[in-house]
Amino acid sequence: MTHTSAAALPADSRYSPSNAPQLFVRDSDGNYLAAPDDRVIDAARQVVERSVSKGMKLNTPNRVREFLWLKLAGYDHEVFGAIFLDTQHRVIEFSELFHGTLDSASVYPREVVKAALHHNAGAVIFTHNHPSGEPDPSDADRRITQRLKEALGLIEVRVLDHIVVGGSDSVSFAERGYL
Repeated sequence: MTHTSAAALPADSRYSPSNAPQLFVRDSDGNYLAAPDDRVIDAARQVVERSVSKGMKLNTPNRVREFLWLKLAGYDHEVFGAIFLDTQHRVIEFSELFHGTLDSASVYPREVVKAALHHNAGAVIFTHNHPSGEPDPSDADRRITQRLKEALGLIEVRVLDHIVVGGSDSVSFAERGYL
């Protein structure tokens, strides 16, 4: 396989919105139509749901990031969720726990503890998106994560990470030493 830089390609073959790859969907009459972006994202989310199923071990940070990016990309409001894991760090379930506004979501530790107990979780990875596209955690993000860690610690559920998704990037609390 040979690789060619974009600068070496003729101007008319470089990527631009006008020559972007187009995906098509078949309607009920068998006709193929250009797929709108939101439908493509929804389909990608369904594929990710199948690829990260109950009992699967999330054993690489990149796999977790890709999963969470696809789950949260495209929302125009904040969504706070959790991947509930068993004691061997196998997926029990991903849940969108709270939906907020453009720049915040109210997170209630009591409800998170109830959800962890409901799933019989041994560990959890929190996540939320920043619709602004900037993934850097705010002070409020750090404070609620600490409160959740303390609340879940009382019932012996480990908080493994909190990943903030913004645009095409993400930030891990564990990698930054915030946990």
